Formats: sequence, structure tokens, C-alpha cells
Amino acid sequence: MKRILIYIIFSAFLQPFTKATSYDPLFHTDSIFDKRIKTVRIHREEWNLSYPIIRLNSSDRLAFYFDLLDDHPETYYYTFIHCNKDWQKSDLFTSDYLEGFSYEEISDYRPSFNTTRSYFHYRLIFPEERLKPLLSGNYILYVYPYDKPDAPVITRRFMISEDAAGIDISVHRPQTEDSKHEKQQVDFTVNIAGLGIIDPFRNIYSFILQNGRWNNAKMNLKPDVYGSDELKYTSLSDRNIFRGGNEYRYFDIRSIKRPGENIERIDYRAPEYHVLLLPSNSREFRPYFYSKDFNGKYFIAVQEGRDPDTDADYLYVYFTLSLPEKPGAGEMFVSGLLADWTFGEENRMLYNPGSKQYECTMLLKQGWYNYEYVFINRDVKEGISSRFEGSHSETENDYHILVYYRNPRERYDRLLATGSINTLNKMAY
Repeated sequence: MKRILIYIIFSAFLQPFTKATSYDPLFHTDSIFDKRIKTVRIHREEWNLSYPIIRLNSSDRLAFYFDLLDDHPETYYYTFIHCNKDWQKSDLFTSDYLEGFSYEEISDYRPSFNTTRSYFHYRLIFPEERLKPLLSGNYILYVYPYDKPDAPVITRRFMISEDAAGIDISVHRPQTEDSKHEKQQVDFTVNIAGLGIIDPFRNIYSFILQNGRWNNAKMNLKPDVYGSDELKYTSLSDRNIFRGGNEYRYFDIRSIKRPGENIERIDYRAPEYHVLLLPSNSREFRPYFYSKDFNGKYFIAVQEGRDPDTDADYLYVYFTLSLPEKPGAGEMFVSGLLADWTFGEENRMLYNPGSKQYECTMLLKQGWYNYEYVFINRDVKEGISSRFEGSHSETENDYHILVYYRNPRERYDRLLATGSINTLNKMAY
């Protein structure tokens, strides 16, 4: 009976949105719409630090997790929304890109065990036979309460590639004098032999992502040189040049009994734990020093438990950044995957003139975390991490190339191929 009711509600919801509309743009980003939901993760199955990209018609699957901070579970359903290269809803009907049902229940969830903060841990492995994407391209995983399909609680991006083109990538210092010590240039060649693509300069669009982020992506790039089979992207402009940044700051909160790395102390103030990080200082003018990191990601783990999904507790973590004065018109944020690479109230830092430092408190699940400090300038609306973190051409980063093709006879953007490289080993992975 419940499934029939969901079908009626969801069918009514889908009808006005089966083609592109003035759909809320937030629905096409990595967003959380319910403050009780924490620690949303999506990655390749069995590969916690991977990026959410799989191959079309393969055995690849993605793992999706989240926690509901509540004493009682709730029923959630999910569906997929196909998007164009710019993350706007594709001009497709649902039946064009989905096989099987148009939605499914997330039925795998478990309660937390022996934690100060009660929660339910939800898990979804997809694609599955009853709900399977048919086309390549950009997708939104759309999660909603069973009776409110027009009110999502979570949206998450993922991509499905045809793996149809070859991509050769290299990363090096830019040749321009003002950039060579702090930036990285990503050159690449796309081989489209045998694909029969007409007018590739007009119909192929390439993107570059640094460490899986979309908030500094280089988008809709056109080749500098192209022929019938190859597209070369080797521009000396900033179209394929990134700030190298710095290795990410990190802290270890896997244990609540003894402080991990970069932890000053752990206090228990009933009913919860509070973690004070070691004070941070600006790294803007410090020399580069390599340290192994997760490139802005985090890893859930617990030392006093067996299953990190349900045994890991939630702790209040206190961040401080010492500065003699407030740096002009703008706002400071704690940034990284721990905040979904966004800048909002939960990761905004406030300046304390008495202690001469920025301060922020975040509720985080136990694990190992990367982060950085980003200053948002009010005048240019741009996030600048290098102002307090420094930027170096030697910094280890991941880069992904995404190659989209819009066939004039079709109504969607195909993701022809993806390629990746790490600057440390200069090898694709």
C-alpha cells in the first residue's frame, strides 16, 4: 500500500519535471537540506577515497552513505536526475535515461551503537537492477522523504562515462614567470578516432577538476589545436592553470580516549565530547613542505569500536586561526569535503578580537580529516585559500579531465571519457 501511495505522489511530482524547467538550482549541487543529516559520502564501492565516476554498462558501482541524527529512523527514497554538462536538468524524459522503476527505497540502515549522539546510518550501493541509468553523462542522486518527493534532503553529483575516447594528460609548471612557482598547468590530448564526430571544436566540451572539486573547475574548454582525430589543450592562458595550493591541514579524531595528531585536548562535557585542535597559523609565506594527505577528503574510522559506520561518535571540533587583525572585507571559512566544498553557516569562522583569532565549531564524526582555510572576499566573491595557506607548484594534487559531446541530433550531453592524473607520480589512475 505504501509503495502504491509513493508511486502516485512521485508520478505527480515527475510530470511537470520530465523536461527541463525552472527547477531549483540547488537541487543540482552537492547539498544537504535537513540539518539532522551529517557525513554524506559518495565514492566508488570499496574505495573510500575515490571520486564518484563509473563506466557505463560495466560492473562499476558507487557507495552512498549518510547519518540521520535522530532517535528514530525515517523512510527515504531516491531517484536519479540526468543533467547536462553544466548541471542543469537535461531535456530528457525519465524513461529515456532510467531502466526499471523511477525511484527506490533506501532500505539498508542501522542504529548507532554506544555513542553519545544517537543516529541511524544509511547505506546505498548502486546502480542496481531495479533502478539503472541507461545513458552516460552527469547525474544527481536525489534523496527525499517517502511522502515529500518535491522536498529533497540530500542531492549528490556523480558521473557515468562511456570510456570511448583516449586522454593523455601531463602536469607541469606554467612557463609564465608570474605563475611558475605557485601554479600548475594541466595539458591534455583527447583522441576521438573512430567516433565519427562532426565538428568537434563546436560540439566537444572539456572540463578539468582539481581534487574532485567543482567550485574551482575549469569548464567548457575548447582545444588550442585540433584535427580529425585529436584535440590538444596546451594553452598558455589561465584556462588550464590552477593554483597549486598547499598540502591540506589535518587532524585525527579516531580516538576519544587519547588525543590524535594535531589535537590539543579532548574534553567530555555531558552529554558530548569536545575536541580542541592545536592552534593554527597562516602558512602564506612559509616554504613548501610535503606531507601525505587525502587532498581535502576525510576518512571515517574509530579506534574504540569495530564498525566505524555505527560505532563512531559525533564530536564538537574547535578550529582556531591566529591573525593579528581581521583581513579586510570578507569572511573566513573552514573548507574541504568536511563542508562539501561549500561556504555556509556551519563552517563560517567568526573573528574574536580579544584572542585575535578566527574561531569555528563543527560537529564531525570520528575519523581522519583534511581541511584548509579559505577567505571569501566580499568585493570579488572569490574564495582564496592561498592567502593563508600558501600556493606552490610542487603541491601534490589529483586532476580529472571530463570530455562531453553534444550530438546535434540528440537531447543530452554524453560523457565520452574521463582521465585522471596525480601530480606526485605523474601517472593516470
